[in-house]
Amino acid sequence: MRAMHPVPAVLRAQGLVKAFKGRVAVDQLDLTLAAGDRVGLLGPNGAGKTTTLLMILGAIKPDSGTIDLAGHHLPHRRSKAMEQVGFVAGYLPLPENLTVREALSLFAGFAGIRNPQPSVDRAIAEFGLEELADQRNQELSSGQRTLVSIAKATLHQPRLLVLDEPTASLDPDIAGRVRSSLLDLHRRNNTALLVTSHNMREVEALCERVVLMSAGRIVADGSPAEIATQFDVDDLEGAFLKVAADLRGPR
Repeated sequence: MRAMHPVPAVLRAQGLVKAFKGRVAVDQLDLTLAAGDRVGLLGPNGAGKTTTLLMILGAIKPDSGTIDLAGHHLPHRRSKAMEQVGFVAGYLPLPENLTVREALSLFAGFAGIRNPQPSVDRAIAEFGLEELADQRNQELSSGQRTLVSIAKATLHQPRLLVLDEPTASLDPDIAGRVRSSLLDLHRRNNTALLVTSHNMREVEALCERVVLMSAGRIVADGSPAEIATQFDVDDLEGAFLKVAADLRGPR
């Protein structure tokens, strides 16, 4: 019988701690994703999700703890790690005076793609950007800019795609198309997905595992059904609401 080899971790964060002005935002957090995992990182506002994402991406340094990303130890090998990671967030800017096609070509070059045109054409087709390709980014709506940002993050076929509220500004039909494209990317390349969202249906559609945070700590880790059972509620939204209510405390 052939020996089974463990799936390599694309992300391994251990013991992460981060405080701002004496307030602990993330407290002894451990998080591991293997290749092909689809994980939702959830929690009420202020739970520490965005701080966790920024530490994982090497944008801010933890006060303590270790991060290995795509086989590289942060912060020393961050540039190499980020060659295999994509990040999507509505607050990331696009070059205003470039067209969508020009911007994607520019970002493809930043990602080390030597012949960017095939990758740019694929991303434009995959996310339905044909009619926007020759428009300048400054002319786009917020939803259209989000689509371009998602396309940009997938140009280099990353091993890990980090998505912070990926479809928050999109119409429901476009959001559904984006989710289908993300799942296609996952199936095609075994890309790991790490998603934050306040849309529980979106999380259930994209993620097979959910990590639920409160006050900087992980309070649950399992499938949506397992987490609902743990909190004695009907679904993931019920668990989220229960954690949010506990965080607010009695009125």
